[in-house]
Order: sequence, then structure tokens, then C-alpha cells
Amino acid sequence: MERRNFIKNSAIAAAGLTILPSGSLFASSDSSKVRLGYIGVGARGMSHISEGALRDDVEIVAICDTQERSLKICRSFIAKNGRPAAIEYTGGVDAYKKLLDRKDIDAVIIATPWQFHKDQAIYAMKAGKYVGCEVIAGLTVQDHWDIVNTSEKTGMPYMTLENVCYRRDVMAALNMVRQGVFGELIHLEGGYQHNLRNVLFNNGKDYYGGGVEYGTNALSEAQWRTQFNIDQDGDLYPTHGAGPIMQYANINRGNRFTNLVSFSSKALGLAAYVEDMVPGHPNAKLNYKNGDVTTTLINCANGETVLLSHDTHLPRPYSIGFRVQGTDGIWMDVNKSIYIEKDSKGDDKWQPVKEWFDKYDHPLWKKYEKEAVGAGHGGMDWFVFNGFIQAVKQKKQTPIDVYDSVTMSVITPLSTKSLKEGNMPQKFPDFTKGKWKERKNVFAIDDSGF
Repeated sequence: MERRNFIKNSAIAAAGLTILPSGSLFASSDSSKVRLGYIGVGARGMSHISEGALRDDVEIVAICDTQERSLKICRSFIAKNGRPAAIEYTGGVDAYKKLLDRKDIDAVIIATPWQFHKDQAIYAMKAGKYVGCEVIAGLTVQDHWDIVNTSEKTGMPYMTLENVCYRRDVMAALNMVRQGVFGELIHLEGGYQHNLRNVLFNNGKDYYGGGVEYGTNALSEAQWRTQFNIDQDGDLYPTHGAGPIMQYANINRGNRFTNLVSFSSKALGLAAYVEDMVPGHPNAKLNYKNGDVTTTLINCANGETVLLSHDTHLPRPYSIGFRVQGTDGIWMDVNKSIYIEKDSKGDDKWQPVKEWFDKYDHPLWKKYEKEAVGAGHGGMDWFVFNGFIQAVKQKKQTPIDVYDSVTMSVITPLSTKSLKEGNMPQKFPDFTKGKWKERKNVFAIDDSGF
């Protein structure tokens, strides 16, 4: 089965860092191979399995999931790709501990529901494993501090696998920012603007098949993610927008987020969807707490402002909604347009962005485009997976480190708290404990792990 079809059908040493792995913590004596364990092999986990199965420098040692359906799909895929069968762990939510207790695993990919990430990541770091974890890191502010403290104490890196940081246009824009094309940055925007109604609900037969069920009556993310939208009002998925914005604004590396405030609209979209699909269905009468559009405003130490949007319950085309605006120009991804004043010839009109992004295409994409062909989400899944694997192989810090990871993730509980307190501003934790003033940029500077 080709990688692209599999994904479709089955639903980067940082200067100034103190978190660096000691060689004694590594199970593998052969640095040319990374021995991976996978915790959670549902739709997202299976896409990581597909990335690992196509690499000669990765051994898929063990997989863990509570559902036989997911294990069966992975088992079949691994066999069809001529790989040795992975040891399987199942039987309960603590089965992952037996996987992490193995001495022949260097790193772990965590792709379980959000509520399990913190405990699994902490156990993994204490077991001496590199952690590559899907978003989000934790549910509370304290969860994020616990992850940082464990990473610092154990010396084991933690990386949020935020793939949008590697999206081709996002990295071209980063190249332009670093070359000063936009001048000094003033304002940045991004978010998660994506119609997820048929993901949050399905009929238990088809993934993305639509329907009106969630929880035990559904499949994949609808089994758990929908409940967050019922129970919690806030920006539930901030990292797609925040991750790239952090790179543009040098967050945690000479700059930091200082405070935020969130606003939330009324919640009508999910109930209306269910009622439209099956009139009179009881799920149309649920009290969905998460507003259809959540807007979060963030201040930066260096004076920039940031706007994040979470918009997943209404009919709309997909967009991250990026806006990079400086003293010399602006890029907006919604209209795929750019305006650079010195090249406008006095004509204040939007210009197509393609010519600019072709000119400033990031060197890493130029070099590794062929390797990324067929990978998930337009190739960016290859880049984020490769960045993690290269860090493990080289026994160095990951390109997105623990401080970056928790900074982009903690927006969720801070947003929720702001809304609960009537849109009150919230102080942003400084997870670096002041080190942000001296830390240097490392992300996508060269190809030594990305």
C-alpha cells in the first residue's frame, strides 16, 4: 500500500539549552537506527506508522492501542511493507507502561486522545525515551509545568509534532521574515479554521463518513474529541496557528508571549449540523459549551500582537488564516496574496504570492522535496517526523523543544480560564524561566536535524 493511499484511507543541538540527553539514557548502541514505540495507532498514529515504515533508519519495535481494529490495520500494513511484526500491547489504558519499560526502545510516538498525553509523556521521559507527542501536551497549566520539569530532570527531549511549522508556504514566509522582506514584524494571525463536523460526528462505520454519533457509538476522533466540545469553552486546538507564529516572532528566543485574552461566540453549529442530518436526534439538543468561533489575542514582550482563531463547527473551507504583517508589507494565506510596499510601484494592490514563495522557497524544502513526496498533509508530515528521528539518531535536542511545545499548547487552558472569568486577561507562563532572553533560533536554520 502506498504511503499516500494509506494515510488517506486510514483516516530538529539547540544553543543555550539545558535539556540535552546523556548517552547513558539511550537503549540503542547503534545510532544509525532509531527503535520506535508507538502509543496510539488510530488515524493519526497510523500516519506516523506509515512514515516510519518507509525509512531504513527506523525500526518499529512495538505498538500499543486499546482497540483491536487499529492494531489490526497496523499489523497488516507493517506486514505488507515487509517489516518484522511489532510487539503489541493492549488490554487497558495502562498497557503503554509495559511498552515503555522495554530497554530496546529509543523513542516513542504518542498519538492518543488528549487526556492521556501528559501521563504517557512523563512516564516515557522517566523511562529514558525521547518523546514525540501529538497536540495537545496537557489539559491544565500544571500539566505543562509537569512536562517541562520532567524533561529538565530526566534530560529527555519532548517534541510536539506540530506539522504546520513545516508547511511549504509557512516555511517560505519564515524565510522571508528572516531575510527582512516584511520589515519589522507588527502583527501575526493564525488558527484552526476547519469544518470538523463530520469528524466530531460519524456513524461508527466510516471514518469521516458523517453521521450524528459520538463516543462509543462512533469511530476515531469522534469517540473522544467531541466530548471536549460539549464540556469546554476555549481554543481547543491552538498549535497549528501558534507554532509557526512562534517561529516568525522568535518566541522563547529573544521574545515571549506575555498575556492573552479570549472571546467566544455562541455555540450553534454542532447542534444545527446534527438536526440537519437527522431531524429530532437527541444529540441536536445537547448543550455544547465550546463557542463556534473562539478568538484569542496575545501580547508579546517585543510589542507584537497575535490573533488566534478556533473555528471548527460551521460550514467553511479549510484555512489556517495566516497573516504576517510588518513595516514593509503583509502576507495573508486566505487570499493567497502578498503586498510588499517597495515593489508595489505605488499601486496599493494585492499581488499573487506564488512568485514570492517560489523565490523564497525554504532551502530545506528545495533539498528534501522528493523525500516528502506522498507524505501526509502535502509533505509536511515527512519533515516533522524526520526532524524528530534525526534528533534521536544524533542524540541531540529536538527542533521543536519542550519549551516551544508547552508554550503553543498551554494556550488551551489559558483560553478556557479567560472565558470562565469573563474574558479576563491571563498571564502567560515563562516556561524557560528567563532563558528566553538568551536562547538562539535553531528551527530550520540548517539541515542538521531541521
